[in-house]
Amino acid sequence: MLFEEIRRAHYGPDAVSIRALSKRFGVHRRTVRQALESAVPPPRASHDRRSPVLDPWKGLIDSWLEADRSAPKKQRHSARRVFQRLVEEHDAELSESTVRRYVAEAKRRSPITVAQVMVPQVHPLGEEAEVDFGQFSFILGGVMVEAWMFVMRLSASAKAFHFVSFNQAQEVFIEGHVRAFAHFGGVPARVRYDNLKTAVVRVLKGRGRIESERFTMLRSHYLFDAFFCLPGVEGAHEKGGVEGEIGRFRRRHFVPLPDVESLSQLQELVVAGDSRDDLRHVEGRRLSVGEHFALEAPHLRALPTEPFASELVLMARVDTKSRVCVRQNFYSVPVTAMGRKVTVRLGANTVSLFDGPRWLVTHDRAPGKGREVLVLDHYLETLIHKPGALAGATALENARRQGRFGPTHEEFWSRARRHLGDVAGTRALIDVVLLERTMPSRLVIEGMVRALTIPSFDASVVAIEARRAMAAATEPVVVVPDSLAHFERGLPGLAPYDTLMGAR
Repeated sequence: MLFEEIRRAHYGPDAVSIRALSKRFGVHRRTVRQALESAVPPPRASHDRRSPVLDPWKGLIDSWLEADRSAPKKQRHSARRVFQRLVEEHDAELSESTVRRYVAEAKRRSPITVAQVMVPQVHPLGEEAEVDFGQFSFILGGVMVEAWMFVMRLSASAKAFHFVSFNQAQEVFIEGHVRAFAHFGGVPARVRYDNLKTAVVRVLKGRGRIESERFTMLRSHYLFDAFFCLPGVEGAHEKGGVEGEIGRFRRRHFVPLPDVESLSQLQELVVAGDSRDDLRHVEGRRLSVGEHFALEAPHLRALPTEPFASELVLMARVDTKSRVCVRQNFYSVPVTAMGRKVTVRLGANTVSLFDGPRWLVTHDRAPGKGREVLVLDHYLETLIHKPGALAGATALENARRQGRFGPTHEEFWSRARRHLGDVAGTRALIDVVLLERTMPSRLVIEGMVRALTIPSFDASVVAIEARRAMAAATEPVVVVPDSLAHFERGLPGLAPYDTLMGAR
């Protein structure tokens, strides 16, 4: 801008001298001559600034950074560590900010090898997918917990499948594949992995791997090839698509933290997120992810007739508290199975227990270790004989927290104990709770509400009132033709029985 004004004033109709231009624009005559010689200002001269405090240490810092090139990446010098060593080992009087600036400059000067250059790739439709796990946090029943997300991403269309669990064990890894292939409606020809312990027993030289037996069975069932990335940071870029997908999904759908009551509810939110992501556009692509996947889906290999059995089968013995220990968490079974050896079918998010061919119960898997997942119904037979144990039972506390033992139960129990005493009143409550094995819980609760108006604490009365409530809710409206009107009969009533109950 300044050079342009100087040139216009000098070469215009009223030529102005160099001395006059210098005075007019307040610059040196040398600057005026530079403007007249060229419209482009000369580059500014750079001078190496001396740093008398840091200069004595630059050679030592450079030697440390040079030695880092042969050290593991996670054990190389950070700028803070360089500063700490200078102070601790050499009593250097430096500020940390000065050291940080020099280390950053020195690292920028380090040469980049040819092997570090990334080569852009083309991904044919249906040819490849990438798999990895990512960690995240969410609110479960008011408490923040950590969980893991299995992710499979198709390289061509960028469509991804996400599956959440409390861990990244082998059964989660296997079930994640089964669900992902079913979600895509087909199988890619090749899947990229890092060296997950769930898939790889041992890493050999180069890309050689000894795979786990169940992973080999999974590959054989779905007939896809496995490609294992180089170990460590060097191989992270080889599956950069899924690495970026984990962070993108976490920021897009887990901010703010999801607040749910169960892991299955969280999975529903994840499925809804996957559906919304079909509308997004990957940078540089005209088609949305869903439109691109519609082109890729026909190129995927067909699914086998039957899905792979992803559950892990274990054996465990029921302890004296009617619990089974699975992966350091405890799950209840009916007390009739106490002391028996039961079969455990361990899924990604469920624990199913069998006594031989007979199914006992299916629990949601607990997070962490040392947790107890106890169902009150499993202990009712014992509590009939030990009614005093109900008040402090862990299973009762779990039922309260889950809403299965609500205010109506509490009121019935309180009033039954006042009328019948602690032992008889508690047994009356247990008899009522046993009714929930044969009829819906909401009907039993309605039966308790009606029985308390009499008042009666007999389980038979509660059952009758529950059936009466069910009949009132489901009584059909029957239109009788006029020709059959004389055959019409009213519905049977319970009034005589009510009279007997009143007399009693």
